[in-house]
Amino acid sequence: MKQNTKGKAFGITAYIVILMLPIYWLLNMSFKTTEETLGKMTFFPENFTFANYATIFSDPSWFMGYINSMTYVGMNMVITLVVALPAAYAFSRYKFVGDKHLFFWLLSNRMAPPAVFLLPFFQLYSSIGLFDTHVAVALAHCLFNVPLAVWILEGFISGVPKEYDEMAYIDGYSFPKFFLKIFIPMIRSGIGVAAFFAFMFSWVELLLARTLTSVDAQPIGAIMTRTVSASGIDWGVLAAAGCLTILPGVLVVWFVRNHVATGFALGRV
Repeated sequence: MKQNTKGKAFGITAYIVILMLPIYWLLNMSFKTTEETLGKMTFFPENFTFANYATIFSDPSWFMGYINSMTYVGMNMVITLVVALPAAYAFSRYKFVGDKHLFFWLLSNRMAPPAVFLLPFFQLYSSIGLFDTHVAVALAHCLFNVPLAVWILEGFISGVPKEYDEMAYIDGYSFPKFFLKIFIPMIRSGIGVAAFFAFMFSWVELLLARTLTSVDAQPIGAIMTRTVSASGIDWGVLAAAGCLTILPGVLVVWFVRNHVATGFALGRV
């Protein structure tokens, strides 16, 4: 029994070490100079420096890249949840002609690669003046995030008995009041899961975000390519930017961790 316990502990420890090694190596590189990174392999910085982070925070273009990314990702999360909640409720509570086909069509949009919609989005936003705006990227990402959020939330809503709806109507609740004060708190775990995936897919998506922006709304992923120059790649600045890119995701997971854990156990994810 003790050998099995030790074997499991060793396996878990080895898994965690392997999982965290790339992140540690990225953090390690962020405190090195490019010369030291390219010179030899060291597990700890020999010449510890904050110059790479200072470059990012002192350069407005670097700093604004993070602001732009967080702006359109936040807008996308809000739009996705506002649209997906009533849509998921309708799919769960009502039956109408073609409902299953429409539900499958929504989900099939998530299966299509972003490159398919690249040219239509570019021409549309250029013609209506939305090119290089946060709204353009937020709306473009809704094409993929809304269907996924509807699919996730529909599973949670279907798990709530319809008797709650009927009891609320008998007690004199209007539908908006019932939906906001009673129903949404009941499916908050599902909302947490949907918000988590909306953030994750919007934060890491680069093709649409880079194509639909140029200067004012350019995301951090596109700005990170500036480290490539005639003299080579500035590995230290690139590593520092990568570390800072991970932080928003860590914060989102921390704030919704309880809802996500419950959602993974009860929902369709």
